[in-house]
Amino acid sequence: MRWPVPDEGILMTFQVYDTTLRDGAQREGLSYSVVDKLAVARLLDELGVGFIEGGWPGAVPKDTEFFRRARTELDLKHAVLVAFGATRRAGAVAAGDPQVRGLLDAQTPAIALVAKADLRHVERALRTTAKENLAMIHDTVTHLVAEGRRVFVDGEHFYDGYRHDPAYTASVVETALAAGAERFVLCDTNGGMLPSQVTAAIVDLTDRIGVAPELLGMHAQNDTACAVANTIAAVEAGVRHVQGTANGYGERPGNADIFAVVANLQLKLGLPVLPEGCLEQMVRVSHAIAEIANIAPDTHQAYVGAAAFAHKAGLHASAIKVDPLLYNHVEPEVVGNDMRILVTEMAGRASIELKSRELGLDLAGHPETLSRVTNRVKELEAGGWSFEAADASFELLVRSELPDAAPARPFALESYRVLVEHREDGAVVSEATVKIRVRGERVIATAEGNGPVNALDEALRVGLGRHYPELRDFELADYKVRILEGSHGTGAVTRVLVETADGRGGGWTTVGVHPNVVEASWHALVDALTYGLDRARV
Repeated sequence: MRWPVPDEGILMTFQVYDTTLRDGAQREGLSYSVVDKLAVARLLDELGVGFIEGGWPGAVPKDTEFFRRARTELDLKHAVLVAFGATRRAGAVAAGDPQVRGLLDAQTPAIALVAKADLRHVERALRTTAKENLAMIHDTVTHLVAEGRRVFVDGEHFYDGYRHDPAYTASVVETALAAGAERFVLCDTNGGMLPSQVTAAIVDLTDRIGVAPELLGMHAQNDTACAVANTIAAVEAGVRHVQGTANGYGERPGNADIFAVVANLQLKLGLPVLPEGCLEQMVRVSHAIAEIANIAPDTHQAYVGAAAFAHKAGLHASAIKVDPLLYNHVEPEVVGNDMRILVTEMAGRASIELKSRELGLDLAGHPETLSRVTNRVKELEAGGWSFEAADASFELLVRSELPDAAPARPFALESYRVLVEHREDGAVVSEATVKIRVRGERVIATAEGNGPVNALDEALRVGLGRHYPELRDFELADYKVRILEGSHGTGAVTRVLVETADGRGGGWTTVGVHPNVVEASWHALVDALTYGLDRARV
């Protein structure tokens, strides 16, 4: 069979197609408002994707509203907006189908049609005949092309259908392309394929019907955790259209993560799939979309996660000190990320030196100090301390060992006391009293709080407020407690992490450890105030 071939410019262009706003929105617990969808679309355009699938107009009222507003509120620089829908109903004609009319009313330059590519789904789910399914595809595609739209056909359940009845599934591909579809997208809808199976199916299909692989696309679900790998396998087999979602959002385990896909294509296969300067926007775009989705960013996500280039083992740090690429597979900056050195009991001198340098402290010229800090960290970590997530406490520790760098302690503790009162009306109130010496003055301050730590924090602020008015800008942003199991016959100890915000978008984290949770919290609070006040003076 012969089919129309797009002009050479379109055929040779690699297409990155994002479906965060449609397929990605099917993730459990995720719901975008129209304003959210507009914001995500702008971010995806800044990433440089070629196509943004906005939703199903006519079928979903929110999506209809999105496309209406997009016409005046979106000024896309890189992407083409795509409306998604289905082929006409069985027994109808495309020109008279309300759902097809809704796709045209969205006024997008391109339309994606989902079509059944598995004969079992045609007969059991669609409840029509094999012949009518092909007619539905041909009629809908030709009608939309005649209306001046670029058309992509998503072959739903392509891979499962091809394994079941390759001849029929191949005829679906032929029909769509013959009708004028720009690309036929091979969908692993159930997400059950492995890379070798994807490659085999594409090779067999192109041999069977003589189709150029450039006319095919890939859409992978992640049920085998192979969505990204399957997408790369399809590209290596000649496919030049890939689909994915931001951060891999989607139904069940999700879709192919568009960030990992484009980074692998550009950095590993040398395919310039994004416009110049866009790849380095990945981390910013990934985290901004996660914020809009109200989903905590995955710290261990490839390329864009906070831990993607974080190194913990001392052996790694020693090599990184010589050449960062000895343990980084790419330079973190090319995707907008940073390398981080984690300070733990696994740390050696190189880890401590690199982490200190990251914080603006040079230990290279102080070998004795470096040894003391390294030994001190190992000693504290063995006792339950963890500086991995507490950069502020680590910086204070290093500076305390450096000549002329130790931060001034804002006060000296005489004593503190915390009471918890359960009142007759059921209210539980904590009260803290601190006795401290501030700049030669003895201060006694008392405050109440909704818990012992909050009361202690408030009492400290009361006592220090007159001497340090900048404390008004500090806010206890987060408080985490972890009970650590004892060892060698000792009892359990408590580790507390305190996150403090400065009111200007900045923040820092400190740590405290002690068998008593209040004392552990006290250590973290003192470090938090000391670090913040010292930073405020700079």
